[in-house]
Amino acid sequence: MSRRRVDQEPAYVLHSHPYKETSLVVEALSRRWGRVGLVARGARRPRSAMRGLLLAFYPLRLSWSASAELGTLTTVEWAGGQSALSGVGLMCGFYLNELLLRLLPREDPHEALFDAYAASLARLGAEQSPAEVLRSFERRLLTELGYAPLLEQEATSGVPVDPARQYRYEPELGPVPLQGSQGAQPATGICVVSGRTLLDVARDDYARPQTREEARRLMRTLIAQRLPGQVLHTRAVLKELQDL
Repeated sequence: MSRRRVDQEPAYVLHSHPYKETSLVVEALSRRWGRVGLVARGARRPRSAMRGLLLAFYPLRLSWSASAELGTLTTVEWAGGQSALSGVGLMCGFYLNELLLRLLPREDPHEALFDAYAASLARLGAEQSPAEVLRSFERRLLTELGYAPLLEQEATSGVPVDPARQYRYEPELGPVPLQGSQGAQPATGICVVSGRTLLDVARDDYARPQTREEARRLMRTLIAQRLPGQVLHTRAVLKELQDL
């Protein structure tokens, strides 16, 4: 395989862990190359120029060379300002990173997803509604990966979703109208949402409290379908803080 050099690529650090005695393996989200794995040699040394720069949630410009799955990081530079995340916003940022690490294959570029991630961090830094930021990003992530949720048409008939009806959402199909009494309780484990919620999500409109609650359950169901048997650790922490 020929050796590839990438210079000054816009990127964010998603995660890093120690490698050998003085280095790090860095998982980064880059704009043109998608998620990449890079070895930052010597980055744990006290005098390393990279040591204080490889931080999550800050826009960077990375340069690296690669001829295998893991490339070698050569330079790191700051790339503009970003409000520091704190509190619930910080945990939401870690949740977005965990989603990308679990769902996005390496070197599968999605420039629109990179831009959506950057915009989400900016919104969290500006202390906008965390629930709205998460739902919007979750939907964009699923769409970019080819799992766009069906929101405006019924799965079996193709007719427009009725905002006054209740639907059970089948992840592999979409919304299916509930039969019988509107007050009947669905079977345990089935995701039920109103037509109004589905149409609100299609517009990225989370102003209504019921929409926020049902959209949270819907996105949880859809993501679980893509991660069978896996637990999202940051989600468990967020649930302890508040239902996001």
